[in-house]
This record gives sequence, C-alpha cells and structure tokens, in this order.
Amino acid sequence: MPDLTASSHAHDADVVLGVGTHKDVHVAAVLTPMGAIAGTNAFPTTTVGYRQLLEWARTFGRVRRAGVECTGSYGIALTRHLLQAGVEVIEVNQPDRGERRRRGKTDAIDAEAAARAVLSGRATTRAKSSDGPVEMLRMFRLAKDSATKSRTQAINQLKAVLIRADPALRDLLSGLSIPKLVRRCAQLSTATPNDPASAAAYTLQLLAARTIHLTTEIENPTARITEAIDTHTPTLLQQYGVGPDTAGALLLAAGDNPERMSSEAAFAALCGVSPIEASSGKTQRRRLNRGGDRRANSALYTITIARLRWDHRTQTYIQRRTAEGKTRREAIRCLKRYIARELFQLITRTQPSTA
Repeated sequence: MPDLTASSHAHDADVVLGVGTHKDVHVAAVLTPMGAIAGTNAFPTTTVGYRQLLEWARTFGRVRRAGVECTGSYGIALTRHLLQAGVEVIEVNQPDRGERRRRGKTDAIDAEAAARAVLSGRATTRAKSSDGPVEMLRMFRLAKDSATKSRTQAINQLKAVLIRADPALRDLLSGLSIPKLVRRCAQLSTATPNDPASAAAYTLQLLAARTIHLTTEIENPTARITEAIDTHTPTLLQQYGVGPDTAGALLLAAGDNPERMSSEAAFAALCGVSPIEASSGKTQRRRLNRGGDRRANSALYTITIARLRWDHRTQTYIQRRTAEGKTRREAIRCLKRYIARELFQLITRTQPSTA
C-alpha cells in the first residue's frame, strides 16, 4: 500500500518556486527543501496563466518564497500576483555566463537556477511591489521624459531651419530667447508656401506649435508627479534642494515598498553613494561607487549642488571637510552619503492613512 502519511507530509512541506520570465510565456520550476526538482512547466502571461502557475506550484507543497527574473519588466505582473497571494518574491539576476557555458541554456534551466538562488540564499533582495503611488509616478515620468525629449528635438530643428532661412526672416527672429523665439515663430503666416522663404516660415510655425503643445504635455505630468509624491511621502518635497524630478528618482529607486531595504546603508548602496573598500596590503582606501541606480545618484548630486550654493550649513560642512584634508570632490561624496541617510528616513516613514 502507498504511504499516505509520507505523501501528506511531503505535500505540507515548504517548496521554492523559480520563474524565468518572457513576453508571452513564463517557465516555472519547483524545488524541494533538499534541492531536488519537483517539476517544471510553462504558463501563458495572462491572468489565468498566473493563477494556474501558482496553483500548479502549490500541488508540490507550501509556496512561501519565489525567485523571479526581471521583476521590473517581463515579470512585473506575475510579481504583483504572487505578492497579493502572500508569496515573498525575491528578485533574481540572470544566471552567470560561466554556469550557462557549463550547463547550456534552456528556459527550464533558468527557472531552476532562479529557485536555487533563493534556496541557497544567494538571492535575498525582495522585489518591488509596483502597486502604489510610486508605480503611478513611474508612468507619469515616462510620459514627461518622452515629451521632454521630443520638445528638445523640435527646438533644435527650429534653430537649424532658422540658420538656413531667408536673411530677412532670420534678422526678424535674431537675438530672442528660446521662449520668445517659439512664441514669435508660432505667429508666423501659415499661408501655402510657394518658395523657399515661405516654406521656411511655414516649417518654423509648425515646429513652434509642436513645441508649445509638448510644453503642455510636460507640465501636466509634472503636476501629477507632484501629487503622487505628496501622497507617498508628504514631507519629501519640503526638504531643501528637493524638487519633483529629484524626489521622483529617489522614490523610483526605493519602490512602493521601501521597507524591503534593511537599512539606510542599503539605500545608499542602491543609489551608488556608498564607498567601496579598495584596500590592499599597507594601502587602506575606499573608491568611488560606480554602481547602483544612476538616476538616483544624479538626483542626490543635484540636491547636493543646490545646497552647496544656497544652504549655509552645507557650505560650512564642506569648508570643514576640506580643512581636514579632503578634496572638494571627496567632501561632496561624503555629503551625498549623508543626504541619502536623511532622505531615507523620510521615504521609509509610515505614511498617513488616505482613507
């Protein structure tokens, strides 16, 4: 007779889920606590497919942890589904090239590697939940960045056309600032062009109208970004030197669930402002951290420069550190680290209820 008791105990054991994510199909693998493969399967990237994947994994035991590749792109919807089901999702990097050369490459192997990374403790970073105001902010910023890039292109094209325009038209528009130039070009005649001079005026009017429209497209998401930041972290924009763009970059780095970071040191490393040990023998030194989220790093630098120009306390701090023997660049790196610590306390502070 089959051992029903053993089968029941096996079903109640914790198992680890690993998922290799793709655009149309996710491939899943389940490992037992001892590291044996319980099964692999593929599921479509649909609501039904996500539900079937989790139900299939639970036939092997309790699923409390899952290693998922690309939690910020192909795996983001599955990550949300697993988190809502009470499964802790661990972000897993793609397998290293050495391991891939030895074992080969299949989707099942990648899914198994994701599960083993969680089981062994090599992967420990909790995935961003991407289900709150920060994810809204990400969408608004995408629209704003796209409009900003297009507006810059339109202004550059307008200037290029103006260089080749008729001297009379060029003299009429010379010496104007960009906002005045755009407004003046928008008022040019839109009559049907019949020569190069009128064609240039027609093109300048079109480009100016496009620039004005794109400016509105930039201003609207900026207002939405400010609203999302106030909803998530009301006091962040009140800090000296912090604006919607810099605050947005820091919130996007932290995610909707910043409590996933164990400490302010983890946030500093995420922003690339934590010094890296580079000591050897009698030489004891730390080098610049070139890793982390570079947009968050740039945001901290922008805040630092703003404070250096206008904040008396920051100016005093830089003077003290340079007097101690540090270069100005080294003092600025120290300041970025302190600002990251200060803002981390605000980002992780419990938010007031919006009910």
